[in-house]
Amino acid sequence: MDFTLRPWRPEDAAAIVPHADDLAVAENLRDVFPHPYTPADAEWFVGDCVEHEGEGRLCRAIVIDGQAAGSVSLFLGKDVYRKSAELGYWLGRAFWGRGVMTRAARLICFEGFRTWDVARIYAEPYAVNTGSRRVLEKAGFTWEGTLRNSVFKNGRLMDSCIYGLLREEAKA
Repeated sequence: MDFTLRPWRPEDAAAIVPHADDLAVAENLRDVFPHPYTPADAEWFVGDCVEHEGEGRLCRAIVIDGQAAGSVSLFLGKDVYRKSAELGYWLGRAFWGRGVMTRAARLICFEGFRTWDVARIYAEPYAVNTGSRRVLEKAGFTWEGTLRNSVFKNGRLMDSCIYGLLREEAKA
């Protein structure tokens, strides 16, 4: 499936609401991603991405058929983590299983390695989120371990996983 990555634009807010307002999307993300997801939530999110672009973050809209349908971002670490960046992403359910997220993750990682002097990029999916874990594996990340009872989401403790991609492992 064809898509493009580009910086967020204010007019993207309306397009993401139907994709983001899906419990299947929200249940695999941190609590900062609300459910239900309102137009006000979308305006805040897109505005924050636009306003803070380049300030230790790279935030990209995943655009399919001319409309934003998801997000992929890197966040530069601080202090002793300054040589690492965290990968975060979500995609509207209508586009799951089509290879979009794997390719989007690869692209943002290449951009991150070109932009910053980081040694690694990591992601922390919930252990039960096999789809996200598979995205990372197909994008070249290595499973580094499972953190037991590390997150509390929707009233229950869950395990999370750590996946890492080192600069020298990233392939064009």
